[in-house]
Amino acid sequence: MLKQFLNLKLSQKLSPQQIQLMKLIQLPTQAFEQRLLEEMNENPALETGSDEDDYEEDEFQNDDYDDDYDDNEDADRNEVDDINIDDYLSDDETPDYKTQANNYSDDDDSRESPIVANISFHQDLINQLNTFILDDEERQIAEFLVGSIDDMGYIRRSISDLVDDMAFTQALYTDEEMVEKMLHVIHELEPSGVGARDLQECLLLQLKHRTPTEYVDLAIDIIENQFDAFTKKHYDKLIQKYNVSIEQLKKAIHEIERLNPKPGGSYTGNNKVTENVVPDFAIRIVEGELELTLNGRNAPSLHVSKDYQDMLRTYKDSRDKSNDQKDAVQFIKQKLDSAKWFIDAIRQRQETLFVTMNSIMHYQEEYFLEGDETKLKPMILKDIADLVGLDISTISRVANSKYVETPYGTKLIKEFFSEAMKNDQGEDVSTLEIKKILQNIIEEEDKKKPYPDDQLADLLKEKGYPIARRTIAKYREQLDIPVARMRKKI
Repeated sequence: MLKQFLNLKLSQKLSPQQIQLMKLIQLPTQAFEQRLLEEMNENPALETGSDEDDYEEDEFQNDDYDDDYDDNEDADRNEVDDINIDDYLSDDETPDYKTQANNYSDDDDSRESPIVANISFHQDLINQLNTFILDDEERQIAEFLVGSIDDMGYIRRSISDLVDDMAFTQALYTDEEMVEKMLHVIHELEPSGVGARDLQECLLLQLKHRTPTEYVDLAIDIIENQFDAFTKKHYDKLIQKYNVSIEQLKKAIHEIERLNPKPGGSYTGNNKVTENVVPDFAIRIVEGELELTLNGRNAPSLHVSKDYQDMLRTYKDSRDKSNDQKDAVQFIKQKLDSAKWFIDAIRQRQETLFVTMNSIMHYQEEYFLEGDETKLKPMILKDIADLVGLDISTISRVANSKYVETPYGTKLIKEFFSEAMKNDQGEDVSTLEIKKILQNIIEEEDKKKPYPDDQLADLLKEKGYPIARRTIAKYREQLDIPVARMRKKI
């Protein structure tokens, strides 16, 4: 049986404007500039620059506007007259200082990164290939092999798979012997080691291009016949196997360490995108005090188009309003609403960014004054959210994608956040502080006998940080530090 009933409940929904504001806050400086350009292209009522000086305060305000017309006007005029045109005309007289931030740095000039027109990695290999004398079939196979090289410089496929691919995709029928022959041609190209099928072959190719010496020959033998022992750093076995001294083995390993395990990755002409980090904030120390500035590119000067105001004034002064004029006013109203909201959203974005970073700066004041990472205090998103009175999600949007220029380098803001742990005195210390101390211990260890994780845990405990061995392993992995055996040197 169907029944109808009322159910009252409270729910919180974000308006489209609030959602757009959150997206603006999340954008770093460069992405924000792109979003600004898109908005200006979509909304002709929005302009940049200082154009407000052409208007006087309250120039278009007229509280007696409705009295200018006879009471016998058609009733259909009321529908459009519900639009308070004065609201749109007067908003553009907002002084320039209200739409700009007074806390931005001097680097607000538009700076574009130069574009270098380099040839690609693969095109350079093809150009080198053109210097070899090859027949048509050999050239086709060689070019296919070049196209199979990944960005690191490797061909990570078997010869049989390459033969099948050439048959299916290129209608080029050949055999493994011919492909192997052309692979040797590829191995003659620069950078040395390109076209290798694995790390062992890559290192061998580079060593064989070196001028032969006692230590290069030993390095070749080690890579070719004792690669597993070398990768596991079983140096005692290698000394016993080759009957050499520690010094001789050390020099042979030095030859190997000079090699490039990713020959394609070091090619300066590849097409990889280089990220250009633009700091959103700058922190400077002025007379012993911290000074925070917001990048001026986050504080554009925006105003409503003068042409759109003229259109509204023309409509306002007109006594006979056609349907086309009414439609035009509705369109103008929508664009002005959008422009006004966007200008206000930018102002809110500036305020949110500044107050959030300002709170972080003062929370970590000791670090910013001294630059010592061990001075970083435990800090979570909620700590800053409580200080500035904003939601945790808003603080997260600011921290995750913004950079700050400090006297000690440009830092990602989220790197200043960390959990707290108790030391042996019962005091809260940052996990960043513990990681820094762990890193210092490993850097100062004897590389002939590096500390295993349980010994690292004992050393930290002696320094007042009682941490379990599994936690040491986790921190070591986060710091991208290998296990003790892989840190061993002779």
